[in-house]
Amino acid sequence: MYEIGEELKYHREKNGFSQSSLATATGISQQKISYYESGKHSIPIEFCITLADFYGISLDELVGRDFIQNQK
Repeated sequence: MYEIGEELKYHREKNGFSQSSLATATGISQQKISYYESGKHSIPIEFCITLADFYGISLDELVGRDFIQNQK
């Protein structure tokens, strides 16, 4: 089953960030990053927009939608 939290973690690690360093760079708390990556909380669109802009990628790419579309 697809998990958006796994995609968020993938992009964070791909870009060489720990949760703490990403929190410092984006202003999003480390605790929230942990909750979203683990699936304990729903991810607000504002968080996704902030991360997509930070990484320089589209929202589709951030959440793995481009991968999911290609699997169909």
